[in-house]
Amino acid sequence: MPSVYIKTYGCQMNERDSEAVAAQLVAKGYSLAPNEHAADVVLLNTCSVRDNAEQKAINKMENLVGKLRKSRPSVVLGFMGCMAQSRGKQLIDQLPDVDLVLGTQKFHRAADYVNELLAGTRRKIVDTEEETGSEATIKEHLLLGTAKEKQVTAFVSIMQGCNQYCTFCIVPYTRGEERSRTIADIVDECRSLVERGVREVTLLGQIVTSYGKRDIKLKDGKSAFVQLLDAVHEIDGLERIRFTSPHPKGYGDDLVEAYARLPKLCESAHIPLQSGSDRLLKIMHRGYTTERFLTIVEKLRKARPNIGITTDIIVGFPGETEEDFEQTLSLGRQVRFDNSYIFKYSPRKDTPAAAMPDQTPQVILEERNQRLLTLINEIAAEKYNQLVGQTVQILVEGPSRKNEARYMGRTRCNRIVLFDGGERHRGHLMDVKITRTGSFTLYGDPAILNLD
Repeated sequence: MPSVYIKTYGCQMNERDSEAVAAQLVAKGYSLAPNEHAADVVLLNTCSVRDNAEQKAINKMENLVGKLRKSRPSVVLGFMGCMAQSRGKQLIDQLPDVDLVLGTQKFHRAADYVNELLAGTRRKIVDTEEETGSEATIKEHLLLGTAKEKQVTAFVSIMQGCNQYCTFCIVPYTRGEERSRTIADIVDECRSLVERGVREVTLLGQIVTSYGKRDIKLKDGKSAFVQLLDAVHEIDGLERIRFTSPHPKGYGDDLVEAYARLPKLCESAHIPLQSGSDRLLKIMHRGYTTERFLTIVEKLRKARPNIGITTDIIVGFPGETEEDFEQTLSLGRQVRFDNSYIFKYSPRKDTPAAAMPDQTPQVILEERNQRLLTLINEIAAEKYNQLVGQTVQILVEGPSRKNEARYMGRTRCNRIVLFDGGERHRGHLMDVKITRTGSFTLYGDPAILNLD
């Protein structure tokens, strides 16, 4: 049977979509190739959040065309995901050797389309149309017979799309409007994963805290998202629950209270800030102020004193002044994030920010990015060093990606811990003593491991 290789760019949503497409193809009899050179089908699952991500995918496809078409002219090459949705047929016009362009609401069609292309019944396929009900189609996981190793954690997509329309963001145009699955459907998927060995699930949505807003009414003062957390929490055998990516507006008192009430909900919160300037937050169409953001952080730390808080920050948004940027630095010092994903502003097609005056010069953008990165790293290093000598609980996921001689797990606060272990530890909750730190990595003492 043919083999397939999928390369993923971008966020966890893309990782989840790639996994589902791979699982569909495996169910149809395909094997998973170790690399593009051994594959009969090569698919690039693309990201459009920044121009750099799009250029990487295009450059990669150009290299594939140059290397593979000459030696293996029958190989099927395709784009999936956000850039495919945004550019559509333009990608085939630019790269005529591409066979498939598959939009964000069409992942469940991938296996059928690949079959048609390999069989020669169709020469080129571009499908970026909206499809009702597509939010409930991505359920496949690479587990048991289709996965090489036991899967301990899993992503579960609970919704598609975004209604926020931040002025810098292309996602609402590539993912469409918000569409949520039912609570029962999501719980069934999570329960099935647990029955197959998964111990931790991460609930995914473009703005995950907007789940079910239009379809599910408040119940006992709880939003639809908190109702979902309650339902997933009841699954026997599930040890941990995480979610990403939320919006500060979604952190109502019911969600804050859930952190204190639900022991399976990990004390880890990723809350995108984007800027520490109220002036820029308004122009970005974010819908909150820095005061509101700080209040959320204060409430969460009161509910779970050891909670790990991470964020996203954009530097160089159009019109950002030195004062605006200093306000971001100041808020970073005040909150003391455990980590921050810093993004240099990148104009995206058809977004309001792309047409704004006073685009930040590249030299200033680079300089501010480095200053903020230095601050975030200094604070994170201090926090990590404070953990040396402490005992933490980890869920062991498997061998380290960089060094298979070590095993890795995550704390409830989502910090990576490496230790000298073996396959017998996979899937176990363990206490380890932290002996030293690396760059956003902790090292645990194997002497206290007592699993047989």
